[in-house]
Amino acid sequence: MAAVNMKKARSGNVDRGAYLLFTGAVTVLGWTIAAVNSGISYLALGMDWIPISTGVLGCLVFAIVLRFLHCAWWLAVLSLAPALFVLVGSVQYAPEATLGSRGVRESVLITDDAGEGGKDHRFVLTGRSGRLKETLDHHGGSPGWKVGDRIEVVSDPKGVIPLEASSEVDPDTEWDMLVMGVLGWTGITLLAGRRGFVRRSAGRRPAFDDVAYG
Repeated sequence: MAAVNMKKARSGNVDRGAYLLFTGAVTVLGWTIAAVNSGISYLALGMDWIPISTGVLGCLVFAIVLRFLHCAWWLAVLSLAPALFVLVGSVQYAPEATLGSRGVRESVLITDDAGEGGKDHRFVLTGRSGRLKETLDHHGGSPGWKVGDRIEVVSDPKGVIPLEASSEVDPDTEWDMLVMGVLGWTGITLLAGRRGFVRRSAGRRPAFDDVAYG
């Protein structure tokens, strides 16, 4: 359909209805990418590299399709900002929600830091039944805890999701981030559809389109 519209753009005659369908299809594509990647994150709990990989691929595909809709690159590049929200939200919501629903909360004492120093920390924890098998890991920045502090942690009884401090388990924030990313994509897509229709109606295309479709 994109190729047909581009050919019509040479004469300045673009089918408005077809372009509305194209815009709607790109909008649904963005929603689908976000939903599918969230589902993949649920299916691959504990293996974040899988939804991260599929999410990055989906965001790149969306940007490329958006470029064809807009008939220019700048909105496609701009879509990478909400794409980051979609990526982080779709990857993190599933483990956060799962840990929040089935996780076991426990008050523990930080008894040691087995990290390599610097910004990498592996806090050794002691609970009611003694030392926990899992450590509370933190990479980058100040963790906000130190040896001797007592904190509440949430652990996965199935051992699939790493232990976290309860204060950092916040699925609502991840969900809000995902929704904001999708809304951002939707707004950019509607703008791209409008501007793309005007550009093609005026016969304006990126220079390399003349090579690709000439």
